Amino acid sequence: MKKILNIIMKGFGLLLITIVSILITLFITLKLITSNVSPTAKTLFVTTILETGQMKFLASWLLPEDEIKKIVDSNKMEDLDLEEDKDLIQIGTQDKDAIEIINIPGNSFGAKMMIVNDPSRLKLSTTYPWKEYGLELDKLVKQVDAIGGINGGLYESTLNKGGRPLGVVVADGQIQMNRPGMGGLHLIGFDEDNLLRIIDLSGYSAKKVEDLVKKERIRDAVSFQEQMDKDVNHFVKLIVNGTPRETKGTGSGGNPRTAIGQRKDGTVLLLVTDGRGKNGHLGATAADLIKIMKNQGAVNAANLDGGSSTSMYYNDKYEMTSVTLYYSNSSWKLPAAFVIEKR
Repeated sequence: MKKILNIIMKGFGLLLITIVSILITLFITLKLITSNVSPTAKTLFVTTILETGQMKFLASWLLPEDEIKKIVDSNKMEDLDLEEDKDLIQIGTQDKDAIEIINIPGNSFGAKMMIVNDPSRLKLSTTYPWKEYGLELDKLVKQVDAIGGINGGLYESTLNKGGRPLGVVVADGQIQMNRPGMGGLHLIGFDEDNLLRIIDLSGYSAKKVEDLVKKERIRDAVSFQEQMDKDVNHFVKLIVNGTPRETKGTGSGGNPRTAIGQRKDGTVLLLVTDGRGKNGHLGATAADLIKIMKNQGAVNAANLDGGSSTSMYYNDKYEMTSVTLYYSNSSWKLPAAFVIEKR
């Protein structure tokens, strides 16, 4: 018995030494990154870590607030106050059944884009009436007998419950969530003419949202928020009326991203990128998203919720999944997703 106890104690001691060694190595590495040895590495670390849900404290733990602010201010996005000119989108006569998925490589990310020729096929699948837990993306797709989809707007993601969206949600013309300003300063989705709309909801009341949805004939939309504090991952507008948003530096840190865009013939562009170590990649920046959408002919494009929420599902398989290892073939639980109807 004593011999077994000694073996257990030695094993425990070895494990403790290993953990301490890893923590020391990690601390030394972070201190090196945030030193002036490589300003580029320091900038990318700060802008990226500020976009995480749980680890942003590391920035202020390692660097003074004035230095963090200086880094953020030199890598942000300029305002893009344009409203969509709906006349720029003329729904074309291209093959309405066509759906294509292409790979887009990047220096610090891998990306997939789903190209859907017919914008009328884009709908919102939700878990309304809201419960404590949401559904994985594949279940949101299958519950409405769709063929594929991507994650959508901002939601309460603590402990991966995912049952409640933030801001505004409209599905099939019906408002299912109406709390503007609570995580949703921009409405992103489609009107009854199948045009992608990106509408600033800053200062809106619930009543004003109701009037907007009725006037603009919004049929399916979620909300995401523009930057509200020093975090830089809540940007929304990428391209409006063919005008790309200007950025300082990279515009943001590198992270998994989800974005949506529309070409002049109505074709919808659904973009997801990996990051946070998955496939050895850090992730895509705001400047990366703008470049991709511009190269793919987007007239209008917007950023959606990213990070661990980023996921794409098509034809009974995940094309891109959440970044955590235990969700290697699934997604986080979500309250809503953009899905593509079957023919």
